[in-house]
Amino acid sequence: MTYSISDIQQILSADWLNKANPAATVDHLLIDSRKLTLPGVSLFFALPGKRHDGHRFLADLYRMGVRNFVVSEEVDLQTLSEANVLKVPNSLFALQDLAAYHRSRFNIPVIGITGSNGKTVIKEWLWQLLSPDFNIVKSPKSYNSQVGVPLSVWQLNEHHQLAIFEAGISTTGEMERLEKIIKPGIGIFTNLGTAHQEGFNSEEQKFLEKCRLFENAKLVFGPPENSNHQLAEYLNKIPAVKAKWHAAKSWSLPTEPPPGGLADTTMICYSIMEHLGIAQDKIEQRLHRLEPVEMRLELKGGIQDCTLVNDFYNNDLAGLRIALDFASQQVRKGKFTLILSDILQSGLPPKSLWSQVAEAILAQGVNRLISIGSEISTIKNHLPDGFDTRFFPDTNTFLKQLDNADFFQETILLKGARPFEFEKIARRLERQSHKTVLEVNLTALVHNLHVYNKMLKAGTKMMVMVKAAGYGSGSADVAKLLEFHRVDYLGVAYADEGVELRQAGVQTPILVLNPEQASFDALYRYNLEPEIYSLSLLRELCEYAGNEKQLAIHLKLDTGMHRLGFEAASLPELLGILKANTNLRVRSIFSHLSASDNEQHDAFSHQQAQVFMHLYTQIIEVLGYEPMRHICNTGGIERFPEYHFDMVRLGIGLYGVGGAEVQPRLRTVNVLKATISQIKEVPAGDSVGYNRNSGILKSSKRTATISLGYADGFLRLAGNGRYSVMLHGQKAPTVGNICMDMSMIDVSHIPNAREGDEVIIFGANPTAQELASSLQTIPYEVFTNVADRVKRVYWEE
Repeated sequence: MTYSISDIQQILSADWLNKANPAATVDHLLIDSRKLTLPGVSLFFALPGKRHDGHRFLADLYRMGVRNFVVSEEVDLQTLSEANVLKVPNSLFALQDLAAYHRSRFNIPVIGITGSNGKTVIKEWLWQLLSPDFNIVKSPKSYNSQVGVPLSVWQLNEHHQLAIFEAGISTTGEMERLEKIIKPGIGIFTNLGTAHQEGFNSEEQKFLEKCRLFENAKLVFGPPENSNHQLAEYLNKIPAVKAKWHAAKSWSLPTEPPPGGLADTTMICYSIMEHLGIAQDKIEQRLHRLEPVEMRLELKGGIQDCTLVNDFYNNDLAGLRIALDFASQQVRKGKFTLILSDILQSGLPPKSLWSQVAEAILAQGVNRLISIGSEISTIKNHLPDGFDTRFFPDTNTFLKQLDNADFFQETILLKGARPFEFEKIARRLERQSHKTVLEVNLTALVHNLHVYNKMLKAGTKMMVMVKAAGYGSGSADVAKLLEFHRVDYLGVAYADEGVELRQAGVQTPILVLNPEQASFDALYRYNLEPEIYSLSLLRELCEYAGNEKQLAIHLKLDTGMHRLGFEAASLPELLGILKANTNLRVRSIFSHLSASDNEQHDAFSHQQAQVFMHLYTQIIEVLGYEPMRHICNTGGIERFPEYHFDMVRLGIGLYGVGGAEVQPRLRTVNVLKATISQIKEVPAGDSVGYNRNSGILKSSKRTATISLGYADGFLRLAGNGRYSVMLHGQKAPTVGNICMDMSMIDVSHIPNAREGDEVIIFGANPTAQELASSLQTIPYEVFTNVADRVKRVYWEE
């Protein structure tokens, strides 16, 4: 089912601003200029936002080959002379209306899933369970938002026999529009929890809004009404939905139910399969073979200085495109290699499938393809002559012929269907290192960035601090992600940190907080911008720059913290030097609130801001121009919106540590994990670890030695029961002193503890704040103490 831009103009009742080629074909809908792959057949919807407006990127996209645009405001047509440009009142609504029209052309069963959580698990399980019987289209990953749903529905084609789409909302009025796009005949409500509660007046309002998805559904599957007394009360408010509400079956299978809420999830799947006519014996067989849903895309260090991207738990065309887009962002040097298996149950004819796969591979700059499976070899007919391609019938054959020397300083994406067991390949290609791991959730990090961005008024810029290796998370990897999400500035402590980012390909402006005379040449060569905080440092920089070198600088003012910065008495000499050295351009003037997170000192924070503005006014009167102003750190962003000025500086809040008001909205980014090396039964009277005086047991204990010590950042103050780690959902206190490379914990009350089990040091529970309290310090120190030898694993949901 193809559309011309003329067809779309009629569907949307849009005005032509420019009609260059009305017969142009549109295959892809694009809302993010950074994710362009097929410019010739893409239609870009310019979506306005509080911080980023799609209309700003029209000229860039035109230069990259896009020739079809939907806008909602007047644009410069001279820069789009050979493009088709449609104007609509609201470009988001236009995107949704086009998807709704596309959906109306299909008469197949459509399942719509909503609820507070568990949507993606049910969707992926239904796909596993029903794909033997149907060609299925489903939401990629967690595409369930106001833009994710239209993009999901746009995938529908004439080969599909069943559709499964998620719908998520964050405030009132959103589900009404999503219902018109999805039009589910079958509804699933997973559960009612606290997620996105801030967008609703009450839990009841949120439930009623979510149930608007089911207004035209024929039946709805969800928890039994008596599972929650509030559920029954809420359903009574919407009799039309209550009348078609079917409680998921209770567990009645011969096997043990899965843990937690997965039993309810499983039985909802059972009920759906039964409704769709799947025989009971097949239902039970398939449920028994259900595989866990891995919803994370991992970024790890690989052999031979490679970067390894793991996304091998499912393999479909939409998921492949997402994984290719993510992996292409990690390419810094060397080749981009894709190891790809057959794509099972795609719902597409082989020629169409492998043509689209080849198109996606070439668009994302893949240099080499390693193909595994019996069907994928036909992709060679769709790749250019000479493209570097190798074919293997199965994973074991590939592993037998694998030579580590085949991979060197390149980015490797593993994308395979579960039956191909690509985890075996991952183990061979992953760099072997210390068992302890710091997992960095990039999706959560971006979520936290958005939380703080929403606090800013339009036009306020965002600087993010990535000093101290990104608060222990790894500066280059975090910086690349932040650049992708268009932060305005990055902040580092020393020039060598900035040089590392430039060498990693980061182009965003970088402020260096602690420049030294020896680093001036690096600052100039790598386009880094130093903080200037004293007359002596300024004179040294002037001597280096002479009259020829153009440098951007940032002036630091001391308004009361008394660490670094110019005070009022030094302003006359400062301004005299700047007037004499016009090749030094002041990019910003800033200061630092010393107690922005402490209400007790709010009067002092206000005083600092007043001093800052007084000094700033004096400086710009002499400079003759107005550099950016910034004084707010993480605490200031939350508590002093009146002092956001031209830019703010986000630090530890990015990693999920904020003030009391914002903390519930933040997500955990860093999770430190270790493993159990050995378990021992230790009798009373014996000691554990160094220094018998502190480690003698009063009663016999079962202890576990874990792969983490003070050399990894788990300091000695956490020992002797002062801190507890998490094992199998239970807290296990430390026993004895913390050693350099190991620690011991008490697992007497956790009988299922085994060697090799994963232990959580900090994360969502226990938190970094709890460890900081045990160590008599702050979360900043906890994060930055995590040693370099601890492997970082980056992942996206």
